[in-house]
Amino acid sequence: MSQPVTFRRRAVSEMGTPKPAAVGRAARRFMGKRQWAVDDFTPMEETRDRARMIRLHTLANLHRYLDQFADSVERNGGQVLWAADAAEANLLIAEVVGRKEGSLVIKSKSMVTEELDLNAHLQGEGHTVVETDLGEFIVQLAEDHPSHIIAPVMHLTRQDIGELFHKRLGIPYTDDPEQLNAVARRHLRRFFLSADVGISGVNTGIAETGSIVTVTNEGNGWLTTAAPRTHIAVMGMERLVPTFEDAATIVEVLARSATGQRLSVYTNVVSGPRRPGDPDGPDEFLVVIVDNGRSRVLSTDASEILACIRCGACLNVCPVFREVGGHAYGQVYSGPVGSVLAPGLAEFTEAADLPFASSLCGACREVCPVRIDIPKLLVHQRVRATRENDPFRWLGPGLALYGQAAKRPRVWKSLLAAGRMVGRLKGRDEWFHRLPFHAKGWTQSRDFPAPARESFRQWWKENRSGT
Repeated sequence: MSQPVTFRRRAVSEMGTPKPAAVGRAARRFMGKRQWAVDDFTPMEETRDRARMIRLHTLANLHRYLDQFADSVERNGGQVLWAADAAEANLLIAEVVGRKEGSLVIKSKSMVTEELDLNAHLQGEGHTVVETDLGEFIVQLAEDHPSHIIAPVMHLTRQDIGELFHKRLGIPYTDDPEQLNAVARRHLRRFFLSADVGISGVNTGIAETGSIVTVTNEGNGWLTTAAPRTHIAVMGMERLVPTFEDAATIVEVLARSATGQRLSVYTNVVSGPRRPGDPDGPDEFLVVIVDNGRSRVLSTDASEILACIRCGACLNVCPVFREVGGHAYGQVYSGPVGSVLAPGLAEFTEAADLPFASSLCGACREVCPVRIDIPKLLVHQRVRATRENDPFRWLGPGLALYGQAAKRPRVWKSLLAAGRMVGRLKGRDEWFHRLPFHAKGWTQSRDFPAPARESFRQWWKENRSGT
């Protein structure tokens, strides 16, 4: 019988590749840009407080705002479809796309459609699906999966992408980003001009106006929603705010936290199909509102995670994510937010080890633009995992021995003395660069501090007379 593929096994496998190094470099760049954008915006802390209040208020009154949003969409000439789970969402979307046999579908970036595995379903129905976000396009070309919420190919270098384009698009090899962008633009242009259906995600839905807001740094988002005759927006049911002003507050903190920009290059507001006199836009506008486990999460101690606005800042700052990369999580949503959200959306036992993929350092809470207390939520999920099916029960005997030693002063002092002896053997080198047996995992990517050669008690005895 094969062993289940756990986070730990995936992490060990990923750490044997160049991916984590690329992820670490990119994440540090994102955090540097975020810090600049935050320092540049004097009312950032007050705006974060306001954004948090908006999101928590919306979640507390979600049914009311969902009804208001649906009424507003229909008043604008659009249509709302409700999907309880991934299977129903895929069937509803495939039914719309299938009105024309063998449709060409273009998609802008959408994590919820990744969650649904929508591409595979539509392709299985005989339709052609083309991702138009540059990162998602690269992922699709490589037959890969996104490794980050906002940067799908964070795990690839420009050399990797150059080799991919050379192999799959038949161009001479280049790793120049400007040339690679130009190649992708030329390749995708024909799909924009001939697509039957455009599918987008939704960064924020506005209940009072029935509008959707999409935030991108590429023109593909606008082209996907405006060029085809049919536009399908796929939205997680929690992605609402009450008013246009509330949406503006979310946008204000989103770009600064996500990419370190004052504002993303394209912030599009779509309010229904094209009206008489409009120069562009679809003839048909549909919003598919997806539950897929969100109602279940809303009823648990982890409900606050649904306030997430998908900026990715918690991933960028997380030491675990930087070390292992997004693919190690085995889920669409990785990093700290995924470690809380994935066990709630999926069968809990399938992701019960993810809440342990954290040092609980609190950095994710510090950078979250809506101040979600992710460490607290991770602890809640750990308690549940331990209660239902402890994935780390093998640590029990060691922790029991530690507990027994810690309760016996003489035994504890003897262990400390043994540790000091090891510290003296290390001489001037205060770090272990390689540890044996199971401890070797620690020193694969960092050093371990050697025990102090002198205990605090010894130091105090020798120095207290002078205090």
